[in-house]
Amino acid sequence: MSGAAASEFLIPKATEDRIRALSCWNGILEISRLKGGISNESYVVRDARGPHVVRFGSDYPFHHVYRDRELMTAQAAQAAGFGPDIHYAEPGVMVTGLIHGKTFNAEDVIAERERVARMLRSFHETMPRFVRGAAFLFWPFHVIRDYAYTLEKGKSRMTAELPGYLAIADELEKAQSPLPIVFGHNDLLPANIMDDGERLWLIDYEYAGFSTAMFDLAGATSNAGLSADQSEEFLAAYLRTTPDPEIRRSFAAMQCASLLREAMWSMVSELHLSAPGADYVAYTEENLERLAASLDHYRSLYGKTFS
Repeated sequence: MSGAAASEFLIPKATEDRIRALSCWNGILEISRLKGGISNESYVVRDARGPHVVRFGSDYPFHHVYRDRELMTAQAAQAAGFGPDIHYAEPGVMVTGLIHGKTFNAEDVIAERERVARMLRSFHETMPRFVRGAAFLFWPFHVIRDYAYTLEKGKSRMTAELPGYLAIADELEKAQSPLPIVFGHNDLLPANIMDDGERLWLIDYEYAGFSTAMFDLAGATSNAGLSADQSEEFLAAYLRTTPDPEIRRSFAAMQCASLLREAMWSMVSELHLSAPGADYVAYTEENLERLAASLDHYRSLYGKTFS
C-alpha cells in the first residue's frame, strides 16, 4: 500500500501494544495508521529494516472470508509477482512489504484501462500455478443468494427488497456465457490496484478464488464507472480480440451483478462490521443507485428477460 496514504490518526493503545508485541520487528518502531479500506484495519510500521504494512482481520464467515486462505493467496500472489512480499503472519495478522507507489482511484482505472486489462489477464493465467491447498470457488450469484439468506436471518432493514434482488440475480445469471475457469481476485475496487511507476500490483486477497473471468472484468469496470465505450475497450484488451455479441451481453449483465453483489456486501456489513470511518448505509445506497443506472442500460440493450 502507498506510503502517501499513511495518516497520523490516533491509534488505540491496545492496537499499538498488539503491533509492538509481534515478534518480527528489528529496532525502534514508528507506527501510523493507513487510511482507506472499509472492513479491515491497516497500519504502516517502520523499523530498522524499513517500512511494512500490518493488516489486522478476523474471519468473516458472513462474507465467506477466511484469513488462512487469504494468507495462502497473498503468498501465491507474491510468488507470481502480483502482490507484495509477506514478511510475517500469525492468526489475524499479516505483515507485508510497503509498495511505494500510487493507489488507483476510478480516474486512474479509466485512464489505464487497457493496461489494467492486460495485467488482469496475466493474473488469471498465472495464479493457478502458485495456489495451493483446497480450491475455493467464488460464484457471484451464489454469493448474492447467500447474502440474501444472511440478510433475512439478520432482520436487515432491506429484507423487503430481497425477492427483487434475487430475481435480478437470476435474470443476470441466465445471461452468462460459459468461459474457462480462472483464478480471480474478485474484489477489484480501484484502491486494490497500485502502480509503482513500472508495474501494476494487486492487493487485498480476501475474496480471491477460482471463478469466471467475467466477474473481475465486470468488477474492474463497474466499480470504476467506465462508460460503455471504455468498458468495451477494456474487454477487447483483455480478450485480445473484438468481443462477440454474446460475450458483450454477458459482460453487461455481470457489470450489473457486480454492483448488486457490492450493494449486498454493504448491507451485510451494516449488520456485522464496524470499521473506523466506514458508512455502510451510504455505501449501500451509492451502489444501489449505480446498479439502477447499469441495469437500465443493460435492459435498454437486451430487454428485461433472457431468451
